[in-house]
Amino acid sequence: MTVVTVLHPGCMGAAVTAELVAGGHGVLWVSKGRSENTWRRAREADATACDSLAEALSRSAVVLSVCPPQAAEEVAAAVAAHAFAGVYVDVNAISPQRVQRIAEEIRPGSEVVDGAVFGPPPGGGRTARLYLAGVGPAVDLVEPLFAKSSLHVRRAGEAIGSASALKMAFASYQKAARTLAGVSHALAHAHGVGDQLTAEAEIMVSAILSDPGYLPSVAARAWRWAPEMEEVAETLRAADLPADMAEATARALSFWEQDKDQYDLPVAQVLSQLRSGRTT
Repeated sequence: MTVVTVLHPGCMGAAVTAELVAGGHGVLWVSKGRSENTWRRAREADATACDSLAEALSRSAVVLSVCPPQAAEEVAAAVAAHAFAGVYVDVNAISPQRVQRIAEEIRPGSEVVDGAVFGPPPGGGRTARLYLAGVGPAVDLVEPLFAKSSLHVRRAGEAIGSASALKMAFASYQKAARTLAGVSHALAHAHGVGDQLTAEAEIMVSAILSDPGYLPSVAARAWRWAPEMEEVAETLRAADLPADMAEATARALSFWEQDKDQYDLPVAQVLSQLRSGRTT
């Protein structure tokens, strides 16, 4: 049995805690100052309450930081202040740069593993993926904690920041796409064409993120798509809707304007041009 401290049992943290407990591991949490909802989730997940962070850390081989992104560094700093000597796993939705700063603060006392969860809180028939990045021995300690659980472990490499970069890349599409859908429906609703928008969406190809092979065709049409997105931005502003994402899309498309009608460019080239803003 490995003893793990989970900071903190929110919706995702509690679900991860339940998976650890079901796997026969001991899970601690720090109860001081936490809400009644956190107490309830921790009880339901069978976590053991500790009065202080110092007590929890002294009894744990692993710490899992599962908190809102904006609190990730604060949680890490609190752990670092106690000279924790185990494995610190940050599974928050944060940038590679932020997790690298956390790693620098936590070390040299402990090993750091960069993690990222994909999917809903696991359990109750739901599964999720936990990507881990870090040096072999540290990841080797964490991976078996979730053997035969609903949280399936996958490796993202040894470089700290790799798992977080994967999360950021995925979230940049997933969250933005859903937000854009809200803006699109709000615009259609403002003009009384919401049903027609839904009907058109039903016949669209949905596997966009999973098929990067189509991107050269986007680059080839960027010279006319960029002005169209500027028209979209103007329409959104007139409807009192946020136009920032449309404007940002037009700017990104402008990086491909020199690829007019070149449908056979390599995918790697068009991706590189987005990073540099110029022909490679």
